[in-house]
Amino acid sequence: MDRMFRVLGFWTGIFTVMFYLGHMDKTALLFLAQTGFFVLLSYLKLSERMYMYIFAAYLTIFFAGFTYWTTFMMPLGTMGPVGPL
Repeated sequence: MDRMFRVLGFWTGIFTVMFYLGHMDKTALLFLAQTGFFVLLSYLKLSERMYMYIFAAYLTIFFAGFTYWTTFMMPLGTMGPVGPL
């Protein structure tokens, strides 16, 4: 299970680089923090059950934050199904 957290760290690291190259600095920093979190956890040699608990907590926090952002922070839709209205 620790290897899967390294894989998650690798992919969030790739996203970090891509966001940085796309001049999305805040998003790049968010993914850099996630990369550090995943890589740090991968070397702790925890039990598989603990890794699953941590991942479930991570997903819960992510989905709560994503739902909050899309509900309250995103501007109301100004795009039609094909383009601007």
